[in-house]
Amino acid sequence: MKNILIVIDEIEFKYFEFNKLVTNFWMVFEYLNRNNRVDIATKNLLFQRRNEPFAKVFKTAIKDNDIVKSKDYEINNLNNYDTIFFRPDPPVDIDYINATYILSYVNQDKTMIINSPTALREKNEKLYVNEFQGLIPDNIVSCDEKIIKEFLFEKHEIILKPTNRCFGSGVFYLNDKDKNINTIIKTITNDFKSQVMVQEYLPEVQEGDKRLIYICGKIFDYCVKKVATNNDFKFNEHNENTLKFAQLTKEEKALEEKIKDKFERDGIYLAGLDTIAGKIIEINITSPCFFINEINNIFGINFEKIIVDRIENYVNSKKERMLTKI
Repeated sequence: MKNILIVIDEIEFKYFEFNKLVTNFWMVFEYLNRNNRVDIATKNLLFQRRNEPFAKVFKTAIKDNDIVKSKDYEINNLNNYDTIFFRPDPPVDIDYINATYILSYVNQDKTMIINSPTALREKNEKLYVNEFQGLIPDNIVSCDEKIIKEFLFEKHEIILKPTNRCFGSGVFYLNDKDKNINTIIKTITNDFKSQVMVQEYLPEVQEGDKRLIYICGKIFDYCVKKVATNNDFKFNEHNENTLKFAQLTKEEKALEEKIKDKFERDGIYLAGLDTIAGKIIEINITSPCFFINEINNIFGINFEKIIVDRIENYVNSKKERMLTKI
């Protein structure tokens, strides 16, 4: 039996039940099915005593094919866990950053943290794509009105993204004929004080973007295409009408060899790569959704088992390599 801690989002903790749309619940369910101890916490439940990291944790169990959590918490040293998953949703704000500082006091020679707290602090989900030049759309990062306008009139169509949100929140499409250019730029940059990612618009987004699933060095063949609703240019509703069957192209499969060594060095083990026309538009590393329910239905598999197998094999092999070095 292994001890697993999954730090989940506050809203998931509040409504803790086996919601099949939520990746974290599938992870809890599968680890419990393998007779592990699985505890949950939220980032605000992490704390330190001097240089020791702790958390108020709640034990989980399977009851009537659902998952339940204990009514009362226990205090546990984070070094007592074999694997810790840190998966609260953005925004990546100061409270999020402070939680990663506490995780940095865990002995990572004994406890595997997925993803690395250093990576979560340093590798912004929007800006991280720029470490993979040649695989991404052209972009700038700025809060300067003039710089953004110059890029807009060069590209004619652009996408503006806040750097610390998720699920398409606050993302704008803008073209050089729009009557609200000044207002949109002022709004998204918080009166020209907050830097944003500005990408060239890829017209293939009208066909949807693909979520490529990266786990411990491997991009899986199973993927979905996220398509927009009638009232938006982007995916922002998680339902059967907006998630479709998709296949990887040879170019997309080839991304695995181009990214895995850097991901490994950076401590990124779970990621969701969003691609349009073979280009990576975003790398989700905080709490990537793997669309397990949809993939199971589309491909007729139990993807949660495949995911945990991959993680467990990787964790075991990494610990063996560490022991060899000692």
